[in-house]
Amino acid sequence: MTVTIIDVAKEANVSPSTVSRVIADSPRISEQTKRKVREVMARLDYHPNFQARNLAAKSTKTIGVIMAHSTSLAFQNPFFPEVIRGICTSAHARQYGIYLSTGGTEEEIYQEVMAMVQGRKVDGIILLYSRVNDRTMNYLKESGFPFTMVGRPYHSENEITYIDNDNKKIANDLVNYLYKLGHKQIAFIGGNLDYVVSSDRLDGYQKAISEAGFPYSDAYFIHDHVFKTKGKSGIHELMKQNTRPTAIVAHDDLVAYEVIRYLEELSIRVPEDVSIVSFNNHALSAYVKPPLTTVDISIFELGLEATNYLLEQMLDPEVEVKHHYVPTTLIERESCRRLIE
Repeated sequence: MTVTIIDVAKEANVSPSTVSRVIADSPRISEQTKRKVREVMARLDYHPNFQARNLAAKSTKTIGVIMAHSTSLAFQNPFFPEVIRGICTSAHARQYGIYLSTGGTEEEIYQEVMAMVQGRKVDGIILLYSRVNDRTMNYLKESGFPFTMVGRPYHSENEITYIDNDNKKIANDLVNYLYKLGHKQIAFIGGNLDYVVSSDRLDGYQKAISEAGFPYSDAYFIHDHVFKTKGKSGIHELMKQNTRPTAIVAHDDLVAYEVIRYLEELSIRVPEDVSIVSFNNHALSAYVKPPLTTVDISIFELGLEATNYLLEQMLDPEVEVKHHYVPTTLIERESCRRLIE
């Protein structure tokens, strides 16, 4: 026989409304009463029907989490499980669940977000990416629906709450790190420039090269599309130049792993022949050969803070727009060699 809120109220000798307030953790109820009611709930094995409560309150107690690709592709990248861990930590503390997008194309993602908003399937949305001229972001902004972004928006930056790393500065710092080790020929293997994070990292690299007094060369930049289609041959072309690079900045650790593999197949050693630095500090980066020097971008904190800001927005639609850069740390391992003493 199902235990009801009335059964709990009788056993605890309180009104059903008091039990309801205890479930909601109302500050109007004393800690002594809360403790007594919760003990009865545990003894009777009573579980509140949160779904019914949320419908009555016109709240789903659910946050939509939108990835740039389908879940099957996204979870191949260690970034997403870690950022979602941060989201879940914050959401769970407030008794929210998450609704993961499953769209595999830009159009499917857009349609899914429209359905989430118009069908009130979620109370707010977190975009785990920032794409250049993104329909989905534009729709969310125009609809007035609560949302935050992991990543700097391409436009309307002062109108959207977001969490990010200072990717231009980090890329600049990586080039300067290599420069202090004696490297002057520094290549960059980039990410997809349809995403703001990729264009920001390329901008930071180019600025650092210019500030160091070195001419920027397109021959030292391998675009994401070229890297994906040409792979080993693209790295071979880079490394057979008359003045070949002594160091490479990779867009992220996954790219760095591939570069190291291609270089090994070409009998080019890391770091003896070429040094490599990267971004993200995935768990495997300490165990590849050689262990990878990379920037820890605090992925967990990105998810945690994006959710905290979203929850603020959901509780108070008039809350001010916020921007926050999560701190980063360079993790020095064994993939870089000093050329000067």
